[in-house]
Amino acid sequence: MRIAVLSDVHGNLRALEAVTDDLRRQAPDLVVHGGDLALNGPRPAEVVDHIRELGWPGARGNADELLWAGLAPVPAAEREFAQALRQATLRLLGPDRVQWLRQLPRLWRHEDLVVMHASPTTVEEAPPVEATDRQLAETYGGLDARLVVYAHLHRPFVRRIGSLTVANTGSVGWPVDGDWRPSYLLIDDGEVRVRRVRYDVQAQIAELRASTYPSRSWLVKVHQRAESVRPLELDAPTADGGRPVTWDSNSPSVTARAHRGPAVPDAMRTQDGPG
Repeated sequence: MRIAVLSDVHGNLRALEAVTDDLRRQAPDLVVHGGDLALNGPRPAEVVDHIRELGWPGARGNADELLWAGLAPVPAAEREFAQALRQATLRLLGPDRVQWLRQLPRLWRHEDLVVMHASPTTVEEAPPVEATDRQLAETYGGLDARLVVYAHLHRPFVRRIGSLTVANTGSVGWPVDGDWRPSYLLIDDGEVRVRRVRYDVQAQIAELRASTYPSRSWLVKVHQRAESVRPLELDAPTADGGRPVTWDSNSPSVTARAHRGPAVPDAMRTQDGPG
């Protein structure tokens, strides 16, 4: 059976459409998502509608839960930034799409495959790319699964640990591993490959600049550099005359608590999709 797993679209419809085109060529039997579909991108409603129309099952992420659960998990220094993204995304989504996100489970399972956003106990924290085999086995080894897929890091990898394979989808919406191409996983009878897909990132940057989404300037930099950018920047009128608000902290972003590590881990097998 051929299964594709994608995640972390973050309101980037153009990247999602490119991945969808590549999926049509790859013809998996099933497509699954790992959450963080809407928040922190300019087209959250269209992304949710696209995935709903295609009937892809999946799991919810921390950026999804932020829409209804509030800001408690967000570091205090980043809450104003997160609240601006939350309010803008809620306005664009409307209540029906939020309710659809809310009914997604935290874990999705199919036979020997388990998909989640971060870890079995939380959508907020996940082992980084450079985690040891022991750390990955301690986090994911108790799920009675041969293959565990998670997301959250925006940096794909595949690691085999004895009879267990742990893989990360990377991100469709905005990768931060030095490669701007959206990534997803393609699983063929238990063998996992990372696919990268080209799309018109310059058109996405132009769309961001023309949008009113509150983190548009920050997102432009993320797309240009394909890495997490500090400080956070919010395009919103302020009491000081409208200059962008910035925050600086040690966590890479309000929606992806990634950790620095090698851009291309030794165990990662990558295929490039046509652009």
